[in-house]
Amino acid sequence: MNVNQAAKLTGLPSKTLRYYEEVGLVSPARAANGYRVFEERDIQKLAFIANARSLGFSLEECRRLLSLYEDPSRSSAQVKSIAQAQLKILDVKLRELLAMRRELRRLISGCNGDDRPDCPIVEGLAQRFMAMPDEG
Repeated sequence: MNVNQAAKLTGLPSKTLRYYEEVGLVSPARAANGYRVFEERDIQKLAFIANARSLGFSLEECRRLLSLYEDPSRSSAQVKSIAQAQLKILDVKLRELLAMRRELRRLISGCNGDDRPDCPIVEGLAQRFMAMPDEG
């Protein structure tokens, strides 16, 4: 199948499929006219990568996971280790997002949202910037 058909089947943009080929995650065959020809195995790899990316894995982690996916002698401990590392990263990001959410809620709750020019949100954003240490 061509790149557009593969894109439709995987739900990935054709530009992404070309990029994944460029970085060596997939290697579709080429037709006589030079067009990419995606086979079932390529579609499986692309779906695997799409699922891994949806869980926040980087391209390099996808490369490692894909290598393990294709290795019948892999140990599940290797895969689990990569997944556990990703979970730790997600936990940190989640804590950061929750802290951001709390701060934004605090700023919003202090704002009357009326026609007056004073706004605790703008003031709070300016204070955060002003409170940053001087670099240099």
